[in-house]
Amino acid sequence: MPTDLISNTKLIEMLGPLPEPLVQPPFIVVSGLPGTGKSYFSRRLAEKLPCIILESDWIRQQLYKSPTYSIEESSRLFQVIHSLIEELLGKGIPVILDATNLSERNRETLYHIADKLKAKLILVRVEAPPDVVKQRLEARSSGYNPVDNSRADWEVYQRMKSSVEKLARRHFAVDTSRDLTPVIDKILREVKR
Repeated sequence: MPTDLISNTKLIEMLGPLPEPLVQPPFIVVSGLPGTGKSYFSRRLAEKLPCIILESDWIRQQLYKSPTYSIEESSRLFQVIHSLIEELLGKGIPVILDATNLSERNRETLYHIADKLKAKLILVRVEAPPDVVKQRLEARSSGYNPVDNSRADWEVYQRMKSSVEKLARRHFAVDTSRDLTPVIDKILREVKR
C-alpha cells in the first residue's frame, strides 16, 4: 500500500545533501538486468561526479513498506521517479538514475525529460557475465548487504532477460566484472564536453 504521505521534498531530503547546481546538469541513465552491478557502478561514478543517485529499489522501499512489484505499483513508482528527475534537473542538480530501464518505450520518457530540461543525457548499459550475475544474486539471497536495496534473485534475472531491448541511442557499455575506471573516465570527459 503506498505511503502517499512521502512527498518529493521528503524523498529529496532523505537522499542527503545536494551537489552544486550546474547550467546543463548531466542526467545519467544506468540500465541493466538485476545483478549486473548498476548500483555498484552508480556509486563508483558518484565518487568522481557529484550528483544524486535515484535508485529505483530504494525509492520503492520508501513508498511501499511491503512491495508487491505489481504493474500498478511499478507505474506509481516511475511516476514518482520521473517527477523527482524533473524537479532535480530543473534545479540544475546532476542525476544518476539507477533502474533496470530495459525497454526503449520506457526510456523514451527519460529522453523527453532530458530534452525538455536541456540536461546532458548520458546512457550507460551495465552488464556482467551470467555466471558472475548468478554468484552475485545467490550471495544477495543468502546474506544481508546494507547497501543492496534490490530483492531480485536469479529467477527474476532469468525472467527479465527476454525483455531487454537494445538502447537505440549512443551509449556507454560497461562490464562490471572488469575495471570500471576506463568507462567512468570516458563518462567524466563526456560530462565536461
